Amino acid sequence: MASQFPRRDPARNVLDAAGSADPHGYGTEKYGPDGLLVSSADRGWTGLSAALFQHGSGVLSWKNVQPDTEICVNLLGNQSVVTRTGGGIFDQTIAARGKLWMSPAGLQEDVLDISDHMPEVLHIYLPRSHFTPEGLGVDLDQSVIDSLRFESSFEDPLLAEIGYAIAAELETQTSAGRVLADTLASSLAARLLQKYVSRSPAQARSLVAQEGLDRRRLSRVLEYIDANLEGNLTLDELASIACLSRFHFARAFKAAVGRSPHQYVSAKRLERAKELLTRGDRPLVDIALALNFSSQANFSRAFRHMTGRAPGQFRRGST
Repeated sequence: MASQFPRRDPARNVLDAAGSADPHGYGTEKYGPDGLLVSSADRGWTGLSAALFQHGSGVLSWKNVQPDTEICVNLLGNQSVVTRTGGGIFDQTIAARGKLWMSPAGLQEDVLDISDHMPEVLHIYLPRSHFTPEGLGVDLDQSVIDSLRFESSFEDPLLAEIGYAIAAELETQTSAGRVLADTLASSLAARLLQKYVSRSPAQARSLVAQEGLDRRRLSRVLEYIDANLEGNLTLDELASIACLSRFHFARAFKAAVGRSPHQYVSAKRLERAKELLTRGDRPLVDIALALNFSSQANFSRAFRHMTGRAPGQFRRGST
């Protein structure tokens, strides 16, 4: 059974022994560690962090300043009633599948009341660096971006699908998960900017026209990927090589190659894994870590999923 929310000392407003502080911001400081199912803490993600929780019934009163923008996605619908108060808004809703809640960075009060067990809720944390004109690749005043507001529960099919993709990567790691997380972080930030900022006609400006990815820059990016498959490829690095923002790069790359950066890197790493296995001179754990997996087990699971064979079986079949 999922745990209740951790108890708090009202006078000190800190977690008691049931929930130690989490310096990495994966949700355990706010929600307590007992309901944590899996997190991105060991994945090396830089664009966003994420944690999958099961929440028991209870009341949480959070009065610390929230450092990142938090998006919560309910992955499994149930009849739990979720009541939230924050930013001057009172909201009560049934926890249907795909229901979303959003709290912007800087929020100082958030009261949450859950009536019944919620088995899978994804919590996504976007750092402030995504909400800048440079990070978004838009010609928009910073004050407009900063007006991202506390939201009542809502439904947004695009944000929900992004949440499902992040949850799938958390549960089954792939070799290009870091690139995927970076790409989805940019898409999340752009969607929030598009739909959930308080813009007036006087404040809003036109978005910068999207740039394409010409043959020269595309060739430079592909060469860099090939040279760094056994390393920590990030969307920021690839976008920098192409001289584009993260968001514009991801769209331009897919238009030019036919696959997203994450899909392309994942396929290339699979080919590299086959090459390394065919040589037969490296332990599986070394290959797993070289190709950016957090463990040999995750590498074996991903390899079997894509090829139908375990790495050891592939190696024996190629010798």
